Amino acid sequence: MVPGPEHRAITRVFDILEHCGRRGKRGDAPVFGFKVEGNWQTLGGDGYREQVLRLSRGLMALGIGQGERVATILRNGPEWNFLDMALLRLGAVQVPVYPTISQHNIAYILRDAGVKYVFCADTELRESIRSLSAQGMAALKVYTVKGEGPGTWGELFSEDTTLDESLRQRAGEVQPGDLATVIYTSGTTGNPKGVMLTHANIVSNFLAVSAILEDAPDYRRRLKRALSFLPLCHVYERILNYMYQNMGITVYYVSSLEFLRDSFREVRPDILCAVPRVLEKTYERFVMRGKYLRGNSRRLFVHSLQLAHRYELNRANGKGYAFRLFLARWLVLRHWRKAMGGRLRVIVSGGASLNEHLARVYWAAGIRVMEGYGLTETSPVVSVGTFAPDGVRFGTVGPLIRGVEVKIASDGEILVRGPNVMAGYLNAPERTAKVLDEEGWLHTGDVGTMVDGRYLRITDRKKEIFKTSGGKYIAPQVLETRFRESEFIENVIVIGENRNYAAALIVPSRSYLSTWCADKGIPWRTDAEMLMDPAVVNRFRLEVASINAHFDHTEQVKRFALVSDDWTVETGELSPTLKLRRNEIMHRYAGLIEALYRNNAGISA
Repeated sequence: MVPGPEHRAITRVFDILEHCGRRGKRGDAPVFGFKVEGNWQTLGGDGYREQVLRLSRGLMALGIGQGERVATILRNGPEWNFLDMALLRLGAVQVPVYPTISQHNIAYILRDAGVKYVFCADTELRESIRSLSAQGMAALKVYTVKGEGPGTWGELFSEDTTLDESLRQRAGEVQPGDLATVIYTSGTTGNPKGVMLTHANIVSNFLAVSAILEDAPDYRRRLKRALSFLPLCHVYERILNYMYQNMGITVYYVSSLEFLRDSFREVRPDILCAVPRVLEKTYERFVMRGKYLRGNSRRLFVHSLQLAHRYELNRANGKGYAFRLFLARWLVLRHWRKAMGGRLRVIVSGGASLNEHLARVYWAAGIRVMEGYGLTETSPVVSVGTFAPDGVRFGTVGPLIRGVEVKIASDGEILVRGPNVMAGYLNAPERTAKVLDEEGWLHTGDVGTMVDGRYLRITDRKKEIFKTSGGKYIAPQVLETRFRESEFIENVIVIGENRNYAAALIVPSRSYLSTWCADKGIPWRTDAEMLMDPAVVNRFRLEVASINAHFDHTEQVKRFALVSDDWTVETGELSPTLKLRRNEIMHRYAGLIEALYRNNAGISA
């Protein structure tokens, strides 16, 4: 596809600004939606450009120059974009930091990136950052977004128009190959790595993703509202954020996952991006509603879900199935879609493997799930489903985006080359050399295959495959994905490296299990007491045995333990994109894990 005139003008990230809110006949269309004192408001392209201009003046007057690395510890909202664009226009480098990570990791990032300026979401974060200076770090200039007066960024917004010519010159000096951002991978092991991405890296990626919509004009016209709730610190949400701006889609920001259900109802989005766990939990809530139905209503509900699990693309199931699905949608599945606002058409899923059966159910409900694949090091998209008739294949992460090459190494590792591949890891040439070879191929650490020479399939994470003491390889993510399909299981980690069998720590679904106990007349006062009940233990034994039946004997979980703790981002077991932090979990439950292997503790499967 030949890029349109607007795309020829976009070579640096901040070039998007000139197109925001200026699509077609819409004039100054809304670019962002956000809540103020509980009410949704919008900001158009003219207001966006004005805020960026005023902040750019202030940042330049502050002394932020070309190449300056500036940390931002912000939550999703228009302010994130104001600061992002203002910094990039000055030739500065944004270093986004998750608000939820530990003090240790924040300190490491600020030191490694050589940060002098930090912009925080609120005063609590500001004080936390200032305390780092008292612990031996170089003095930091810290500003907050919220509030007014000294120490807030409101004092930086400038009306001094005499600076505008200097700003234009500074923006003109920024080249596509210049560094735009350093994104530290959240990391499931060790210190985070600073991924260096240039303007060219990022622009190539969001234009390639935008092209998928441009090739589907019917969908492009229908997609008007996006919901954004994954952290903009993560390159996945960030690239989609740029795509929304580029395509004239108003993006509504949700500050926390706890407000997601209300935001569905209030915003009624057409598109969003999510990680698989969010899709799983949304589906689980719908299934829970069906548990309370009785008689014909319950039978109809169960039949509709069974029908949805058999969904095939492009009407491959025939006319009879299509008619039954039409009835199921009207009688049952539309209520699920209504709970997500009633207008949702597209979900982009990434960050982890999505269960194929779950994708089928969403499609059956009339919601296209476009599964994609990528890494921070690839800006991030490598492949993703498209709107073409053959643009999606269940069980794969779609075709490659334009300009990107993939080859499969002899050991199955996926290698990627293209304009989206990072410039390297900051301050770590040896680590860079380990993953980026002389021919420009990035060694992803993921294992996969090409299906029909067109669709990429991810089979596992190379570094997370472990070998038992018997010499058998086990891919834990495959088992964990299957375990999380169970209504009884909220989360799970499969272990067994250099052990004689695989075991698991299981976090039960508290809401589902408590409902099940109530139905069975099982009394309990605490979560720990509930998990010790013989009937509950036996039910989980049956559940694990059922899941084990899908795997070879050497892969099956032989013993497991039920843990009553929640695994969250805040408590450290999950990364900000809801991936397991394996080292953290292994350390926290070291005693229990040892007991699973040495003392026959836990439950035998």
